[in-house]
Amino acid sequence: MLEEQMDILLGILYTILGNDYWWGPWIRGIVGLCAMGAMMVAAMFAVWLERKYASDIQSRIGPNRVGGRYGLLQLIADAIKLFTKEDIKPDKVDGPVWVAAPVLMFGSALLMIIAIPFGAFIFNGTVYPLAVTQFDISILYLEAVSAIGIIGIFMAGWGSNNKFSVIAAFRNIARMIGYEVALGMTIISVVIVTGSLNIVDIVNAQGSVVWFAFVMPLGFIIFGVALIADLGRVPFDQNEAEEELIAGWGTEYSGMRFGLAYFAEYIHMVLGSCIAVLIFLGGWNIPQFIIDLNIPLFGLLPAGVFVAKWVLVMMFIIMIRWALPRIRIDQVISIGWKILLPLAMVNLIWAVMLGLVWPW
Repeated sequence: MLEEQMDILLGILYTILGNDYWWGPWIRGIVGLCAMGAMMVAAMFAVWLERKYASDIQSRIGPNRVGGRYGLLQLIADAIKLFTKEDIKPDKVDGPVWVAAPVLMFGSALLMIIAIPFGAFIFNGTVYPLAVTQFDISILYLEAVSAIGIIGIFMAGWGSNNKFSVIAAFRNIARMIGYEVALGMTIISVVIVTGSLNIVDIVNAQGSVVWFAFVMPLGFIIFGVALIADLGRVPFDQNEAEEELIAGWGTEYSGMRFGLAYFAEYIHMVLGSCIAVLIFLGGWNIPQFIIDLNIPLFGLLPAGVFVAKWVLVMMFIIMIRWALPRIRIDQVISIGWKILLPLAMVNLIWAVMLGLVWPW
């Protein structure tokens, strides 16, 4: 009975995502809305995971007042709190810029969802990506859209008309200029090896064993460091240093505006973890013999493998935040330009050599 139900579910997924009918764009639009809703749930899970994992690292209990022992409903309580708090708009802010900044940050995160495949499913011995849409420059699209969030943070700092917020905004720009270059060069290295900008092709090139994290370990390390800096998390959260800048670029925000910007940061963390899994950790790939079995119960196994890798990457990012101290902004800039960038160039040369001697 369970096997028949799974076969029906896989057939529905194949009909929606595996064919190009005339009504395909409409169905994919609905799927896109569902993916956005799922991403909201994933971001809520990321917030809950960070709070519980941080409490374990610090040998404390963590939130457990709402939703039972594990505090599963704590995020709903926090959302109600933010919705009911007063939305204060300071007199001196640059109104349109200040109001638009959280929306731009949140919107840039949502725009990335359409290009990221969140796993895959097996139907009749063939693997189909669980993606809203697929296009040939998806990895380039993700790089471009993710940069919009940086503009949103700068708008928040500049529009606040507050010296602490402005300093935080300029710190963020100074950090991102250096680390985005290194991040982009590691992605270019993967593109050179695979010969494609399509993120699905990059996943397929890795197979079930030969992950790019093993083939290009230096690039994987550089990507991880640059990703954490891109997310603005410890030890690279100088734009939110409480001891120096109060709350950084978000000093003047309150209520749901603050909640929107805060939630956008966690969506970016979720999506960044997904990208790391896709381009360096093999994505949803599983051994070919499992696919050849063509057992309906294994139909969603690739999606389960992807989710497991994604959770592990997020746990590593969270662990870094609670295990390392914040470093100074001058040290951050020096690391980006003097260490990561030269290493990224070395990794790029290695990728060119791989592309010449080891065709994928």
